[in-house]
Amino acid sequence: MKVNFLFPSNFKRLGLFILIPSSIIGLVTLFYEYEPTFLDFNMPAIFIDEILRGENKSFIGIVKNNILDEILAIFIIFSSVLVAFSKERLEDEYISKIRLESLVWAVYVNYGILLFSFLFIYDFSFLWVMILNMFTVLLFFIIKFNWQIFKLKQSANYEK
Repeated sequence: MKVNFLFPSNFKRLGLFILIPSSIIGLVTLFYEYEPTFLDFNMPAIFIDEILRGENKSFIGIVKNNILDEILAIFIIFSSVLVAFSKERLEDEYISKIRLESLVWAVYVNYGILLFSFLFIYDFSFLWVMILNMFTVLLFFIIKFNWQIFKLKQSANYEK
């Protein structure tokens, strides 16, 4: 993996600074279905489902929507990308190899879970799986990569 596609290493701290609180707030709003009324706005929307069913002739319109979940999703995705794709302080070929293997592993695990979900989860529960699936590739990658780096550092300390 070419290192020139990675962010500078200090972006990882910024990503963690945004990721941790947005993930906590996101989980709280998900479980408690919290939607503050001051975030209700009229927003532009695309009506694909209604057009396919023949219920709406307009492709674009305005809907009243609470934008908390959109804001949190943007923060989580943006910060996860910063955390996942920031250089390590000492970025070498072995770190690049670990990065690539972790990314491949994360994609395999993510799509394994998705295949399992296609077979055994239905209706509205499947929608939740698909929503969470947007974040899990990056989450699995971050966990696997940092675990491998931790093990690498542990073995380096053990050899000393």
